[in-house]
Amino acid sequence: MLIETDRLRLRQLSDDDADFVLRLLNEPSFIENIGDRGVRTLDDARAYITNGPIASYEKHGFGLLLVELKEPGTAIGICGLLKRDVLPEPDIGYALLPEFWCKGYAHESATAVLDHARNVLGLNSRINPNATSRLKSSCYFAEPSASMTTRATVGIISRSFA
Repeated sequence: MLIETDRLRLRQLSDDDADFVLRLLNEPSFIENIGDRGVRTLDDARAYITNGPIASYEKHGFGLLLVELKEPGTAIGICGLLKRDVLPEPDIGYALLPEFWCKGYAHESATAVLDHARNVLGLNSRINPNATSRLKSSCYFAEPSASMTTRATVGIISRSFA
């Protein structure tokens, strides 16, 4: 699976992404806002990729994707559909490395994932209006400032799909 936008490329995660996943999942902002996944080594990162995103691709046909800049191909985060046990429909989640916050990448990648879900996977969305307003009020549409919170850039957007 490959999704492209003007600036980004989103693709399925593989074991080759273990270095990046290790770094992202150990960012203090990820641990604080999403949770500590207990990934401390490259082997842990490979297991996370295999048992999380790759298992989800196989079971559901979707999962978290690596988000990278088209030029120069730098990995900047993850974004994708998630099937959570506590929710009846798929959800969308994302996390970016802090140096890529407030540049519109989270919004751009989330929008591309939702478009892919509708147009390629055939999932008809019932978008929660609160999620859309939360995205629009976050730092993706504003200049970075000291008052912006981490939760504006690392988190979960609630979307449901029929």
